[in-house]
Amino acid sequence: MRSRSLRSRLFVVTVVGAAMVVGACTPPKKATPPPPPKPASPLPPAGTSGFAFPKGVSANHRYLVDQAGKPYLVVGDSPQCMSTNLSTTDMDFFFADRRARSFNVAWVNLLCGTYTRGRADATTYDGIKPFTTAGDLATPNPAYFARMDTMVQLAAKHGITLFLDPAETGSFRDLLKSNGTAKSQAYGTYLGNRYKSMPNIVWMLGNDYQPDQWAPYDPYETALSRGIRAADPAKIQTIELTPESTSYTDPTWPPLVNLASAYTYEPTYDVVLDAYTKAPTQPVFMVEANYEFENLTGGPTTTDETLRRQEYWTMLSGATGQLYGNAYTWGLNDPAWKQHFDTTAAGQFGRMAQLFSARRWQDLVPDRSHTFATGGLGTYASSGDVLESDYATAAITADGALGMVYIPTARTVTINTARLKAGWTARWFDPTNGAVRAASAPYTTPGANAAGQSDWVLLFEAPGSAA
Repeated sequence: MRSRSLRSRLFVVTVVGAAMVVGACTPPKKATPPPPPKPASPLPPAGTSGFAFPKGVSANHRYLVDQAGKPYLVVGDSPQCMSTNLSTTDMDFFFADRRARSFNVAWVNLLCGTYTRGRADATTYDGIKPFTTAGDLATPNPAYFARMDTMVQLAAKHGITLFLDPAETGSFRDLLKSNGTAKSQAYGTYLGNRYKSMPNIVWMLGNDYQPDQWAPYDPYETALSRGIRAADPAKIQTIELTPESTSYTDPTWPPLVNLASAYTYEPTYDVVLDAYTKAPTQPVFMVEANYEFENLTGGPTTTDETLRRQEYWTMLSGATGQLYGNAYTWGLNDPAWKQHFDTTAAGQFGRMAQLFSARRWQDLVPDRSHTFATGGLGTYASSGDVLESDYATAAITADGALGMVYIPTARTVTINTARLKAGWTARWFDPTNGAVRAASAPYTTPGANAAGQSDWVLLFEAPGSAA
């Protein structure tokens, strides 16, 4: 099958979906909707001093900003089933490690079913159920949500923002439907109230949310979103739809979210640029692309080179950041996950983040018209395997103080230096180890990088390029 999600989708729909429906409460005979969950006391902030968390969007709606109004670059991992498959000790270990490697975001599902390698009854590894009455959103289990509170606070302690999915649609869309819109909205209100005081949460709905599901399930997903928004209107919301899509693909969602997503296993520049050009203008991030240690496109297992390409293509196509993923750590159900945790690819992802965060990445404008990088760009591909695309993405700030070109294969590129600000210098940046060397025209890639491959970043900087 095509992806980590679609490989298991048929099994999940017939087994997990059925399990959740069987466990749901029998609908009442009367028309009166069941009572909503009891209001929760807001979770007090803990250990957040000194860390930046996304607070809103920029004035031009191109990037996220933190509490101080400064640009917030999303540098994320995807431990989706952390909530139920890890102890709090291992949660703390995970967050501490990722923070030390320049990560600042983690995608976690608040409920975890078999679709994301949890259990059919959505319990934690040590048997705590999310609801005191199986399948009833109106009965949140205090013990379960106390565990989730600890997870949120541990993330905050390490400066990690959780992109928190309240009921990911791979496992729980039928749960929402069986509960109805009133209960779905009330569950959202419960969550919004519970985590209203925590600054390190972005609410992310969906997850492999397919086009044939939108009509039957959007009423319940949107009710959940509205419930969160009613209780906590300040929190950023986003949604992941289907592979090879953006959050604009289902027209229901752009009015409800304020952070656009892009999702693809093919060349990432295509979907990011698609979202970048859509209205209403929203910051866009790459929610999911090829994961390390997986075979997502029918070819060989994803390589470090594949990951670098999709990461730099994403950043030079106007994104406010992206999430990395790992076959061992998105489900966290394999005891060997720590042996596949601090990989070369994860280190290169952090190195990419350091390169951009030290510079005015938020002001880079994708060079879609090729007026900055004018030749040697290869062929733009809207589909196909990542390693089969040789397209070079470029971006430059409006004042010409910063220009960057990611060149995936050996060649000479032509640069219109008239677009650069006076006093510029050019350097080659090795994306595999972070080394730099001087560059001059003709701009021909300088042989093999430290990993023995041929991708390089061509970096132009003038006074005023630094963050």
